[in-house]
Amino acid sequence: MSDVPTIFRVMVEVGDLDKAATFYTELLGMAGRRIERASRHYFDCGPVILAVVDVSGGGRKPRATVTDIYFAVRDIDAVHARANVLGCLSKEQVHGEPGGEIVVRPWRERSFYALDPWGNGLCFVDDRTLFTGKR
Repeated sequence: MSDVPTIFRVMVEVGDLDKAATFYTELLGMAGRRIERASRHYFDCGPVILAVVDVSGGGRKPRATVTDIYFAVRDIDAVHARANVLGCLSKEQVHGEPGGEIVVRPWRERSFYALDPWGNGLCFVDDRTLFTGKR
């Protein structure tokens, strides 16, 4: 296929842009940038932008993503520590293991799960253990 589509932006809905920008800045360890006209805050995550979008201005309640968003990170322990301080570590079980703990999953990724204040699922994976289906 000569024209392979590329994912360039993933959006999460929130109900308070300032609170969301602060949360994601702390969790991701980077400030991102405000897009005023669109009630958005963008975080450059490699070639894909994480767009945090405040939908409350239109009277809507934010809808959580239907699946987790996966981030590859160099220092999973540092990200886990920030997530712990933010109190957003998952309390769910993932394949019989605590989702909020750094664990080697059955597919051999070392990862942990978290939730933002609006219920959007996030997973952070040690970038040395990524499973891409090519192994």
